[in-house]
Formats: sequence, structure tokens, C-alpha cells
Amino acid sequence: MEVTITINGEEQKHDVEARTLLVHYIREHAGLTGTNIGCDTSSCGACSVHLNGEAVKSCTLLAAQADGQEVRTIEGMAAADGTLHPMQQAFMENHGLQCGYCTPGMVMAATSLLDENANPTEEEVRLGLEGNLCRCTGYHNIVKSVLAAASA
Repeated sequence: MEVTITINGEEQKHDVEARTLLVHYIREHAGLTGTNIGCDTSSCGACSVHLNGEAVKSCTLLAAQADGQEVRTIEGMAAADGTLHPMQQAFMENHGLQCGYCTPGMVMAATSLLDENANPTEEEVRLGLEGNLCRCTGYHNIVKSVLAAASA
């Protein structure tokens, strides 16, 4: 089946099997590998992207469900001139990156969180990110990064 998804402002049209997950569409058909596949059980959040502006776990959706929709991945966060998104900058400045595997999903979930609540408390950040797991268990610097981005 043919699926058309606008990813990071660029229309992507590919023939895929009906069972193709959005995360596989993004990585294998669109060639954008910043979105990671972490657990295959939708519990880690490494595959988080924005679908029409809201964070979703792309391993929980079929590509066909995103047909005609807009997706933003980590590759679409920085400005065209390479200037990092404020959340990316905050992660870099506050050492929220660690091994980096969870970082794309964390950045996507965190920006969605701030879109909904521009001035969260530390507890609200921790609750907002509880669907994303960090294998380094370094949540302190991730939370610190999100709070820094909120105050920027």
C-alpha cells in the first residue's frame, strides 16, 4: 500500500506492507535514523516523534495510520542553519545526553511536555517523561535539561 507522510516538512511517499510500523517507515523508507527502536514493546519511548505536534511512540502506530499526517523527528528539531532547538541546547549544556540512545525520544517528549505546560515543576517533568526510559538511569540531568529549556 502507498503511504504519504510529511516528515520534517518533506513529503515522503513509499509503498509499504500494511503491517509496517511508523518507526520502520521513518528509519527504513524515509532514511531518518535518529528515531531509535528501543524495546519493541512501547515502554521505552526511544521511538518518540511528534505526530501533528503531539509526542507519540512511533512503534505503537502503523505507518498507514499516519498517512496524510505530519511527523517531526529529531532530525527536524534544529533550524535549517543548524542552530539547535532550545531543548537540544539545554540537553547539551546540562549533560542530559549521556549515552545518547534515549536522547531523541526524550527531546521529542520533553518539547511536547513544554508545549502543554511551559513552566512545569520538577515533579511535573518527571511525570511527563515517565513513558521514556533512560538506560543510563541518569534522569537527574534530563530533568535539569527540561527545566533549563523551560526557563530559557
